[in-house]
Amino acid sequence: MFEIFKSLYRNLLKILPTKIAIYLIYFRGYKKILNLKNPRYYGEKIQWLKLYGELENLSKYVDKYEVRNYIKKVIGEEYLFDIYGVFEKVEDIDFSLLPEKFVLKCTNGSQAILICKDKKNFNIEKARKIMQEWLKEDFYKIKKEFQYKNIKNRILIEKYMEDETGELRDYKFYCFNGKPKWYAIFSNRFTNKIIDTYDIDGNYLADCKNGGKGVKTTGRINLDLNTKNELIELSKKLSKIFSFVRVDFYIVNNKIYFGELTFTDGAGSDPIYPLEKYDKEFAKYIELKKVLLKEEENE
Repeated sequence: MFEIFKSLYRNLLKILPTKIAIYLIYFRGYKKILNLKNPRYYGEKIQWLKLYGELENLSKYVDKYEVRNYIKKVIGEEYLFDIYGVFEKVEDIDFSLLPEKFVLKCTNGSQAILICKDKKNFNIEKARKIMQEWLKEDFYKIKKEFQYKNIKNRILIEKYMEDETGELRDYKFYCFNGKPKWYAIFSNRFTNKIIDTYDIDGNYLADCKNGGKGVKTTGRINLDLNTKNELIELSKKLSKIFSFVRVDFYIVNNKIYFGELTFTDGAGSDPIYPLEKYDKEFAKYIELKKVLLKEEENE
């Protein structure tokens, strides 16, 4: 039943005018009326950016294939996962040439991912049908995130990677004008999500619920100082041309890999509790201006 309502909600958002849709998106998450004239909450400022932040200029930074060029230039190819190819048509994918483990992603959007850990037991025909749906989706319409509008949907095939958890923890750094201010570690992404949040000095924010009151925390996940400092420096380099961006990383066998750049965190509908202590405080760092400050080629 939940999936039915979720589908109906997504389809409704697609056809609603942008401004009406973002009021609905914000209210669904925050249970408050959106204030665009004087936005004070984290989600309010993200909704403002959707309307006025010129997000359509960010396509090459959120396209999962094209962003690799930016990563190579700014921090180096060694921070990228290996890939087996990128395809415009599902029928062009020859599964017989792929290894036993691999990851299928749509180059556009969020959560469009299929993980194969054992090709012998992987339902290829089902995967083909799912990928065909990915290629037809106008992802930007769902949450009115215009950075995804001008991306050509393609299928990216990556090398399968996992860390000591058997999955991949996300290390997410929230950056403002090239300065990371806090970070969060996401565990159990595909099962029972856990989010632990820290200030940039590594102090654990024990009472912070980053993504809703029901978010679970572990109590603490330690990052050694050298790794934390490297993640901070990488975040600074990758975020310096943006007024606001979340920079995501993975760590596999003590090696850091780039994940993605996100400009409308949670589509602006995931409150950070307590609201007055964290959500409004984090929101202060988001400036109401365009997100792309300058093109990297012009530096």
